[in-house]
Amino acid sequence: MNRQAQAAVLLLTGGAILHAGLTDLYLRYVKAGLRPLLLTAGVVLIATAIATVWYERRSPRPQRDGDGERDGDGDGGGHAHRDGDGHAHREPRIAWLMVLPLLALVLVSPPALGSYSAMRTGTALQKQPWGFAELPKGDTVRLSLVDYAGRAAYDHGRSLDDRRIRTAGFLAVGSDGTPYLMRMALSCCAADAQPVKIGLTGRTPTVLRPDTWLEVTGTYTGKQTKDPVNDGVIPFLNVTETKPIKAPKDPYDESWNG
Repeated sequence: MNRQAQAAVLLLTGGAILHAGLTDLYLRYVKAGLRPLLLTAGVVLIATAIATVWYERRSPRPQRDGDGERDGDGDGGGHAHRDGDGHAHREPRIAWLMVLPLLALVLVSPPALGSYSAMRTGTALQKQPWGFAELPKGDTVRLSLVDYAGRAAYDHGRSLDDRRIRTAGFLAVGSDGTPYLMRMALSCCAADAQPVKIGLTGRTPTVLRPDTWLEVTGTYTGKQTKDPVNDGVIPFLNVTETKPIKAPKDPYDESWNG
């Protein structure tokens, strides 16, 4: 690519990153805390594109050779450059295919990782947390799925006994028909996402539709199983009530730190 083409690609890349960072689209790729870095990267790329165009305009124009053509112009309407022997070589137009992923980023909003990926990835619940904060008072306590899973697996229900728990996640179904409620946990981006899983027992939904988001109310049970993928702990929740909900704006749960 010549410098003008490079500037165009930089501008498109920066614009696509800014578009994702200024909307909720970036949440499909990275955790929410990385938004400032994305915006900064987009601004830097756009500034670099502008600087490239400015530098190109200020550079001396190539001299025409004896055939009346300027150095850097090739025949056939394509961009070309000359090597040390004076031979012209057309620049490959295939380099413009680099623009296609940028257009896909702007025009296509990919779905968040769901039950298909989660059931084929081992649970992130493998290390015991340092401790658990005291739960608020009240008959029903709202917990993130990650918080409930950690308490149920490693606190042996001590902070959960005699409490009604309300949590939310998307539904998945095991090969044996067992329903699971899940959230995907990110360390950095969707590429390293791992699920946190809890099994559902008791008054489970009569129709099990994978990837349906549910708000579930229930009580602690000591029942556990092993994740068949990595032998991690999967605790259960004894369900008393379920309610379909809309998928959250941020589909990934960031509160689990392994």
